[in-house]
Amino acid sequence: MPLTTVYLGLGSNFDRERHLLAGLEALDGFLEDIHCSPVFESEPVGIRSGPFYNFVIVARTDLPLSELSLRLKHIEADNGRYAPERKGLPLDIDVLLYGDLHGEFDGLTLPRAEVLKNAFVLWPLALLAPEVKHPGVKRTFADLWVEAHIGQKLWPVAFQWRGVDLTPAALIEAHPAA
Repeated sequence: MPLTTVYLGLGSNFDRERHLLAGLEALDGFLEDIHCSPVFESEPVGIRSGPFYNFVIVARTDLPLSELSLRLKHIEADNGRYAPERKGLPLDIDVLLYGDLHGEFDGLTLPRAEVLKNAFVLWPLALLAPEVKHPGVKRTFADLWVEAHIGQKLWPVAFQWRGVDLTPAALIEAHPAA
């Protein structure tokens, strides 16, 4: 099967750094050419909880969408997402885009609606893939971010994976926490 470019959103509001790093390591086991956006801290949206860490990755895979989705559920489960005694949301991994798919596929709507609704998805996408066009609205993520009027508070935070800073210091300095 040819390689497909995928964008995944990762988030956590409990033991955030540990769970996000565990998610990245698991994804690195079967995805190719992983690149990460800066990491953002944000207030929760739609649930009552502590703040989240969120970011987006782009990678390539030879897995069909259904198999990719199943593997993501296993990674979430391995990190306590579905445990009855869980605290918060240890790890959430969402397929945001899978190639140029647009519509309903294997029970998933793609691109995921959160791309245009949540700042913690759109801003990282705009930084990671500014010239990539949203398959539905045919506009670049950079343009969509500039024109977005999303009233969510978020700010970049320092975060490292394998000794590499995912969030540039200049971004943190330009957008300090409120």
